[in-house]
Amino acid sequence: MVPVNIRRALQLEEGEVLVARVEEDRLVLERPRAALGRLQRAFRDAVPEGVSLVDELLADRRAEAAREDSP
Repeated sequence: MVPVNIRRALQLEEGEVLVARVEEDRLVLERPRAALGRLQRAFRDAVPEGVSLVDELLADRRAEAAREDSP
């Protein structure tokens, strides 16, 4: 249970769901929307602009299938 003074400071509603993660020696609790935004930013920063991970995955799968089909 999150102490009342922290719930008030973060404007958490009673029963609100939080996501927990360990960061070094800390336990971090965050709202699911905040976790999703953090992950989206991390992926956006990691993938160069104009690169489609879907297209790259499909190309890899097609190349693998072609290698399997060749004698």
